[in-house]
Amino acid sequence: MNVDYFQPPGESPIGLLKIRATDKGLTEIDFVEARDETPRPNAMTQQCQTQLAEYFAGRRREFDLPLTPQGTEFQQQVWRALREIPYGQTCSYSSLAETLNRSGAQRAVGAANGKNPISIVVPCHRVIGRSGRLTGYAGGLERKEWLLMHERKH
Repeated sequence: MNVDYFQPPGESPIGLLKIRATDKGLTEIDFVEARDETPRPNAMTQQCQTQLAEYFAGRRREFDLPLTPQGTEFQQQVWRALREIPYGQTCSYSSLAETLNRSGAQRAVGAANGKNPISIVVPCHRVIGRSGRLTGYAGGLERKEWLLMHERKH
């Protein structure tokens, strides 16, 4: 498994991101406080860094990276559905559950959303509460809010 780190440019509360990938695809993008491993980049982590830099500069709205996250079949379904939420838009957990033909499964969808190992590229930050309130985000609500505002600006 290869690992690299990315620090978004400019003033943002987003912080340091750890990127993990195999030669076949991206397996993880996670928010970290410090570099806890020696970087061992590969072509995939470098391609991810390039696309993240374009995203943060407002020049990329969709990511074109092979993804190989590990999870249950249900989690995989939720993560695929997350990638269908358009840039700059949001949806609720209940509407995401309906998209999967699982009405009433918003808690299960929320749990799968929370287990998303590929932050930003698989845009779990675009899922909000039915009332429009920002709800849980593994990277913290401040980061979720920043990502949503960033997308609305661009």
